[in-house]
Amino acid sequence: MPSSYPVVSTDPGVTRQVLSQREELMVVAFDFQKDAVGALHRHPHVQSTFVQSGRFLFTVDGETLELGPGDSLVMPPSGEHGCTCLEAGTLIDTFTPRRDDFL
Repeated sequence: MPSSYPVVSTDPGVTRQVLSQREELMVVAFDFQKDAVGALHRHPHVQSTFVQSGRFLFTVDGETLELGPGDSLVMPPSGEHGCTCLEAGTLIDTFTPRRDDFL
């Protein structure tokens, strides 16, 4: 079923679309163009990231990891994290609880 939520530009070369959500959990697709940056940030939610396509260099609490298709990781609540897109692609992120600021 296609998402009824709009595609939103978040950073240069990055868009976000909520795919599904409930108060307890939210699933979101982030599309990145090559060299786009998801700026370092933190939030109180637990976040998991699944790399659907592309290659990304992630920083999580000062540790750097390169991830590609099929890789995933979990960011702790309030952990500082961000990424740089090395090869255009899509991340599927889940947040618990839901990110109300995305609605």
